[in-house]
Amino acid sequence: MDRETRAAAERHFRGAGSRVLGGGPALHCVAFIPDPCTFSYADFVTGFLLPNLPCVFSSAFTEAWGSRRRWVTPAGKPNFEYLERKYGNVVVPVANCGVQEYNSNPKEHMPLQDYLAYWQDYIQLGGASPKGCLYLKDWHLCRDSSAEDLEDVFTLPMYFSSDWLNEFWDALGVDDYRFVYAGPRGTWSPFHVDIFRSYSWSVNICGRKKWLLFPPGQEEALRDKHGSLPYDVTCPELTDTRLYPTHLHSSPPLEITQEAGEMLFVPSGWHHQVHNLDDTISINHNWVNGCNVAHMWHFLQQELDAVHREVSQWKDSMPDWHHHCQVIMRSCSGINFEEFYHFLKVIAEKRLLVLEQEEQGTLGHSASLGLGLQQVVFDLGRLTEVLASVVTHPDFQWVDTSTFSPQPQELLGQLRAVLATTQAL
Repeated sequence: MDRETRAAAERHFRGAGSRVLGGGPALHCVAFIPDPCTFSYADFVTGFLLPNLPCVFSSAFTEAWGSRRRWVTPAGKPNFEYLERKYGNVVVPVANCGVQEYNSNPKEHMPLQDYLAYWQDYIQLGGASPKGCLYLKDWHLCRDSSAEDLEDVFTLPMYFSSDWLNEFWDALGVDDYRFVYAGPRGTWSPFHVDIFRSYSWSVNICGRKKWLLFPPGQEEALRDKHGSLPYDVTCPELTDTRLYPTHLHSSPPLEITQEAGEMLFVPSGWHHQVHNLDDTISINHNWVNGCNVAHMWHFLQQELDAVHREVSQWKDSMPDWHHHCQVIMRSCSGINFEEFYHFLKVIAEKRLLVLEQEEQGTLGHSASLGLGLQQVVFDLGRLTEVLASVVTHPDFQWVDTSTFSPQPQELLGQLRAVLATTQAL
């Protein structure tokens, strides 16, 4: 990030105030970025991250990836032989697209070699199998591979390099939000929004996908009479106004056909449904950074409010009711207020370390996390704003912070003091 881009981003957030996602007009087309040589990180920040708009990058952005050569045959089909030889013994999660379980699909785990054998049989049988329509989803390839092996699979695009979510989980060494999806024609993902209101990016290593995207807020018109969102936005039942009384007021989705090699950026809070039009393999990441961390915080507040409503009748009779609400929230959402503070703290401390080493003249590439100084200062500003909202939130006051180091108010004071000295940078 350069100084001009940082200034534009800071002006954007000063003007945004407490505005949350939603209320934007329907889009009828998506921007297509053809040439890596003429599209900068600044272009991406100002054109897509800040306005929270999707875009598609051409296959030229990924043509050097090893996976696009080795995972794919010359005919553009999955290279089953290579994948089995390289990863056959890895156990992967597989969803059954033909079975609805709430608003998702049930999963099982199997060796990749077994899934590849199923996939080839499915093709031979003309797109059918007694086992159902199985889709390999959420395979943590990065967690299952060495760094050296991953260098030959893909290169993280610079546009997505400010990735707090995976930076945090990498620091803990227990998880990540980097996935491989793979499945035959007809496999699909039901209507959903990405975890924590994160951004996502998705690259088709081979095959094509059809995406149906809805800008934030437009999903509200798709709710049924009970307030639930649909499992499948293409199902004919949505036209029944008795079941879906507001569907007549809904806007059509933004429909995108993503070709082989192309990279799609999905912004925060955009609900979507995805269909594989061919035998398809894709690499996907979820990510959060300074441009959407406030969306993540707003989402967590909404999740806690929902828990409060569900268990409100026990508030006066349940000891430690607020603590139990946080426990329930974490089991439902994957994170609670305590862990969110820890997330902010880890990112903040890494940025403060970069500044300290910059002042001492000892900053190396590994210490800088690949971030420029302007990006670090921008990140600290966003961290400060969101942390200030966290520490003053009434429900955060109920969190036991006695073992936190540093204490939340102490960290906030430290960030404010550092920011006061960086504005001229």
